[in-house]
Amino acid sequence: MSLASKHKKLEKNVNLLAIGSFIAVAIGGIVEIAPLFWMDNTIEKVEGMRPYTPLEQAGRNIYVREGCYSCHSQMIRPFRDEVERYGHYSLAAESMYDHPFQWGSKRTGPDLARVGGRYSDEWHVQHLKDPQSVVPESVMPSYSFLANTPLNADVAGDMLVALRRVGVPYSDRDLRQANLDMALQADPESGGDVKDLQQRYPKAQVRDFDGDPSSLTEMDALVAYLQMLGTLVDLDSAAAQEKLAEEKGR
Repeated sequence: MSLASKHKKLEKNVNLLAIGSFIAVAIGGIVEIAPLFWMDNTIEKVEGMRPYTPLEQAGRNIYVREGCYSCHSQMIRPFRDEVERYGHYSLAAESMYDHPFQWGSKRTGPDLARVGGRYSDEWHVQHLKDPQSVVPESVMPSYSFLANTPLNADVAGDMLVALRRVGVPYSDRDLRQANLDMALQADPESGGDVKDLQQRYPKAQVRDFDGDPSSLTEMDALVAYLQMLGTLVDLDSAAAQEKLAEEKGR
């Protein structure tokens, strides 16, 4: 029996075809997945990346809760038009502590991967309260309630414990200090050790984010998160440029 005849027999028998398809997919899956078990890390680390501070992580949770990812991506693709508009293309390491990641597949609004530092805190607060007042053509709804919603700092420690269980390298000290760190980042006058916070979380921005230092709100957390995005990795450093040049030469 020729090979063609055997193939016809396989195509006509649904059970044989299903078994053959399963075997092919299993082999392909093993070839792709098995090597990962012998790799120390599937993502090459980049200097500057660190876990989120408790306040930034709380802001990220609010970002996810409100479905911001439905309209904003956080992944700049390596295409000229995207790089010219949004900045340097995204690196895999920039999402290494994201659970889940916020790459996105749809942009009703602009990509936010490098929005940190592009606008003032006041701009972000006004944009979240009344989007059309700063971007008239925006279809974004108002999130003014965030400014009046107290942030629950009591769950900061539990939040970091959960993240450490899935691989985020928070130290025992980070867990113990979580509640205090959250309040301190939004109010440097609260009496905590700002230098210690910034030593454990390099480049952490410490200030009142929502314009009301009398209370810690969800607006503080969300603005702190937005102002951090894209600011940790120094893509203009000599080492980063050398590494990027090596990637292009491959």
